[in-house]
Amino acid sequence: MLEAALQKKIGETRHDWTLEEIRALMDQPFNDLMFQAQTVHRANFNPNVVQTSTLVNIKSGGCAEDCSYCSQSARYDTGLEKEKMMAVQEVVDKAIAAKEKGATRLCMGAAWRNPNKKDFPMVLDMVKMVKGLGMETCLTLGMLDDEQVAMLKDAGLDYYNHNLDTSEAFYPQVITTRTFQDRLDTIDKVQKANINVCSGGIIGMGEAHKDRAELLKTFANMHHHPSSVPINLLVPVEGTPLAHMRGKTDSFEFIRVIATARILMPQTYVRLSAGRMELSDEAQALCFLGGANSIFYGDKLLTTDNPESDHDAMLFAKLGINMQVAETAIKSA
Repeated sequence: MLEAALQKKIGETRHDWTLEEIRALMDQPFNDLMFQAQTVHRANFNPNVVQTSTLVNIKSGGCAEDCSYCSQSARYDTGLEKEKMMAVQEVVDKAIAAKEKGATRLCMGAAWRNPNKKDFPMVLDMVKMVKGLGMETCLTLGMLDDEQVAMLKDAGLDYYNHNLDTSEAFYPQVITTRTFQDRLDTIDKVQKANINVCSGGIIGMGEAHKDRAELLKTFANMHHHPSSVPINLLVPVEGTPLAHMRGKTDSFEFIRVIATARILMPQTYVRLSAGRMELSDEAQALCFLGGANSIFYGDKLLTTDNPESDHDAMLFAKLGINMQVAETAIKSA
């Protein structure tokens, strides 16, 4: 009976999903899940166009948080050197290079618990300068207060990234220095300011299948779905508490999360993010079939490797996928 009721609701934009419904979607036969996800995808997007973002680490290392997966935490010896804030012009130069390779959005990340007063004006300048190039802008700076959100809105920021990482129940097993509610509060501030939210999770940290469904439920039942949901496959980093988790996640489970996210959030960009080096071309093709329509483009994420741009271009050519052009990617919040 649940399955029959779900069939009538597939493709609707809803904010009242139950955990039972989400698990029924995720656990159905793989071919049925992929068919439903592709049907929803085609109703809302061009199935052969992928949005591309480039990620730039504007401030590396020394973060006070204890995120168990992160090479930039000051609590772990990962061999990463702490670096000062990148100069505005250097960020602009990276943005120009990214745009020339086809990226439509520059995502700028700083290893902070929350922005400091000294460097925040430079971040605002980065947003303004990158926007002046005709690119979308995205920032991930940790927690924000109301004043900082207002200043980012005035600067013209398009997206703010603040990942939930995992379910509320599993969250304390991964992070103890800020709560799940802290993250929700920052997302709420950003959404109230009419800045697009980018928020996703990490698969493969030791969470249960139920935790993955719970994470998607949190996103799907927000009063406004995140504009972008990055789904990461854990990249275990030596020196972190999760270094031992390499190869623990089956790629089909990862694809099921992608496809379920597409069904739950029909108009959201679902992004293949960290961990693509662990996925075969065939697995990535199934992710695109399941509704993924955004990637990080470029051979480096914040600190981890990413497929080279030339490899992505070859994969896109094999699949007949085109990269979204900048002028169609930019939209108002």
